[in-house]
Amino acid sequence: MNKSIMSWAILFFCNLIWAFHFTSIKLTQDQVGPYFTVWAPMLLATIFLAPFVVRDFRKGNKRLKDVLVFVQLAALGAFPSQVLMTWGTQYSLASNAAILVMALPVITAVFAFFILREKMNTARWISFGIAIIGVVLCSTDDIKSADLSSRYAVGNIMIFLAILGNAYYNVGCKKVANDYTEMEMVFYTYLVMSILLTPLVLYYEPDTFARIPDFTTNTWIGMISLTVFHNFLSMLLLFKAMKNLDAMQIAVSNYLITFMGLPIAAIWLGETLNQQAIIGGILVLTSTLILSIVDSKVQQKKVVNINPETAKL
Repeated sequence: MNKSIMSWAILFFCNLIWAFHFTSIKLTQDQVGPYFTVWAPMLLATIFLAPFVVRDFRKGNKRLKDVLVFVQLAALGAFPSQVLMTWGTQYSLASNAAILVMALPVITAVFAFFILREKMNTARWISFGIAIIGVVLCSTDDIKSADLSSRYAVGNIMIFLAILGNAYYNVGCKKVANDYTEMEMVFYTYLVMSILLTPLVLYYEPDTFARIPDFTTNTWIGMISLTVFHNFLSMLLLFKAMKNLDAMQIAVSNYLITFMGLPIAAIWLGETLNQQAIIGGILVLTSTLILSIVDSKVQQKKVVNINPETAKL
């Protein structure tokens, strides 16, 4: 199978997992705090991956300084993305967060332009436009209830900084993706994240450990889902797809989270799925298909055109 098609299939599955992320958090929120929800799945994934990564590290030619890049990526990208989003939502409104997160693909595209020198072509602009319209239709209720006034300024700024961190992390990982295996990228990121989050968990949520024996079925389902699918499987697959796709393509695909999240919330949480949201979801899916089919063909033509020129040199 074509590598590009396989990468898009993987990315589609990743977005499906990420769309279930919000539902998983809802299942755990009655018994587990926000820091523990992030920290525990990452720590478990780190412990699980450690033997494999350490073995490969010893066999390979890497030195300790070769993996220090993940300290920067985690500290400036993944950590603020997780922590500031949690803090920001506490000082703002969920609807505000939903609206501000819509800027993530755009900001990622900007980072990709400056850091990776990726460019927007016609297919990407069209896909972006259709996706934004679709997400707006899906998020009409959030837009109506959004309040970006000064009383939520601190929270909104934190959320925006979290989005910047997320975009920076995605683009930074794309830049080093060819130098590390998927397993190494997940492990080193989560190792740094676990170290940074441990003091927050111990300070703000130490009582969570005593409640573990009393976790309900829903809480365990949510935590297992976050550990196995969201923090482990989806990240391995993302880094695999990242080796064959541009950061801008991955950024636009993130709008699929809204499309997939609506029916998941309707089925698992009993939330209402209106006609407008369905139309918006179809537009988001259409934009992704345009990007995956048309843009991939454009990129393939560029490769074909470059190769003959290279052969002549």
